Amino acid sequence: MLMSTEFTGRRMARIVGLFALAAGSLVAKAQSASEPKLDLTPTLPSLNEYLHDTTPSASYSSSVVASVEPEMNFSSEMQPPPRRQYGRPRYNDRNHNPDGSNRYTFMVGGGFVSPVGSTSNYQTIGWKIAVGGGVNFNKYFGVLLQYDYDRMNIPSYILRKMISDYSAIGFDATGLDGNTHLWSITLNPIITFMQDESSSAYVTGGGGFYRKVTNFTLPQVGYYCDYFYGCYPVQSNQTFDHYSNNAGGVNIGLGFTHKLSHYSNQKLFAEARYTWVDNQPNNNIYYTPNNYRTSYIPVTFGLRW
Repeated sequence: MLMSTEFTGRRMARIVGLFALAAGSLVAKAQSASEPKLDLTPTLPSLNEYLHDTTPSASYSSSVVASVEPEMNFSSEMQPPPRRQYGRPRYNDRNHNPDGSNRYTFMVGGGFVSPVGSTSNYQTIGWKIAVGGGVNFNKYFGVLLQYDYDRMNIPSYILRKMISDYSAIGFDATGLDGNTHLWSITLNPIITFMQDESSSAYVTGGGGFYRKVTNFTLPQVGYYCDYFYGCYPVQSNQTFDHYSNNAGGVNIGLGFTHKLSHYSNQKLFAEARYTWVDNQPNNNIYYTPNNYRTSYIPVTFGLRW
């Protein structure tokens, strides 16, 4: 009887243990089911869904896509403006021509004068000055109104002969000197036939009015007075004989220019011209060469702008 009771007690203990184990398992499952799982993996649509899925059930709306991708409108109203055309600048003011060249031109220069032909028999090398201004119609053609003063000297053998002639009539012409100058106003077209960014070459020619003047001088003694030194003798050359002749003339020449800098309008120039003046002979004057036809070459260096 005792063994039966002990056996029965063991069986009951086992059954209670099984029920307790089962109850703990059920409580654990219930707790795990009541706690939500945290999924940190983002749910992003695939590239294929992004490109092709336009259904309302997609994970993103069409308004979001529209905000990301602006609407592309290829109508004519939205076309970009035509590409700007580049080329030579066009000017629209009174100081420039349409091709960009200066409309007005000026020059100043100086140089030397060399007589040629029969003129070299009664003139020697001298010097010159020139100023002028005009209009450029474009970068290749312009017209210049020019004033020139060209001075040449008289050969010594002519002066010696004149001294001898004066002495024959009882006049002391010791120290006789003389010179001839021509001043002129001419209108000269200029044609530029070669040009680059810094240099150019041109031909020029024209004609106008020439006045030829010959002066003979003698040294004379005078007196000069000032506040500090009083009066004292001064020797200077004074004109005692004078001849003049007016005539028309022409010239033609070749010149070159070079800009002072890439951004400057000022240009250095050098030119040479052949000049011929139609003076009319007059044998009723003492110094007849003043009225002979005159030919010479002036060489000028200066500045143009």
